[in-house]
Amino acid sequence: MNISAAKIIREYGPFPGVEHVHGLTFDGQHVWFASGDRLNALDPESGETVRSIEVPAHAGTAFDGRHLFQIAEDRIQKIDPQTGRVLATIPAPGGGGDSGLAWAEGALWVGQHRGRKIHQIDPQTGAVLRTIESTRFVTGVTWSDGELWHGTWEGEESELRQVDPRTGEVLERIEMPPGAGVSGLESDGGDRFFCGGGKRGTIRAVRRPRRPAHLR
Repeated sequence: MNISAAKIIREYGPFPGVEHVHGLTFDGQHVWFASGDRLNALDPESGETVRSIEVPAHAGTAFDGRHLFQIAEDRIQKIDPQTGRVLATIPAPGGGGDSGLAWAEGALWVGQHRGRKIHQIDPQTGAVLRTIESTRFVTGVTWSDGELWHGTWEGEESELRQVDPRTGEVLERIEMPPGAGVSGLESDGGDRFFCGGGKRGTIRAVRRPRRPAHLR
């Protein structure tokens, strides 16, 4: 297993009126982040927030190419990013203990924070299709290049972990600096992870380690 220290390449925020950064997702242009009572779109190049949608936003956020999905307490809402309208609602598998959220393979992947689990669920019904056990709290979930990653945060220790989506085996660990907690996790599909900074109200961009093609 490869273990490395996180290379933080940029920090965004704090943002006006934002006390806590929860979930994160990337739509190809903007990083959307949840801040309790709204979703905010951040331009990762300028560092400016360019718009917001007023909607309950308490934990993980995902994007399926057309719609945003947002955990709001014990449910997941499907949102039109153009109008801000909530189009559908399904139950969240953790019943309010949910954390990260990601879209991959036509399904939603939902972290269960203190339950130390990641659930693959049907985006239409919320039915649980598969459950992966983790050895640490799950605070964010993302897929990148066919790899499943999740954030952890316990005490002063926080990591980004790549896990086997079938077995939950930890394949790689990226250790964050002490005190740099991860409250949400997203990949830009390239060489950056975006990590929510919890109550600091910030977002950190972390360099994703690149491996030779034959090892991917």
